[in-house]
Amino acid sequence: QVQLVESGGGLVQPGGSLRLSCAASGSIFSINVMGWYRQAPGKQRELVAAIASGGSTNYADSVKGRFTISRDNAKNTVYLQMNSLKPEDTAVYYCNALIAHMTGDLDDYWGQGTQVTVSS
Repeated sequence: QVQLVESGGGLVQPGGSLRLSCAASGSIFSINVMGWYRQAPGKQRELVAAIASGGSTNYADSVKGRFTISRDNAKNTVYLQMNSLKPEDTAVYYCNALIAHMTGDLDDYWGQGTQVTVSS
């Protein structure tokens, strides 16, 4: 099996920064795409940013220019640098990874979520 372990959430003032990390471990042959999603109270889960194994990235319009996603393939880890945070960024942030196993199977995994609260 595979585990995704997130860290780095917390409380920050508007305009501040946070860095989220997510490390994947377990039965991994390769990781195709890693990404971050978020879910605010009463809202649907939405894509924040994603990064493919080759480095191509995709961002939600609401975070472009403020958030940066990166990954360390050797460590099976994805990062989300969040700058100029706004109260509307408050949500539970979830790590996601599309993982290939030695068997050839491709499975989608989620982390447990980490709370990000932007408030003065």
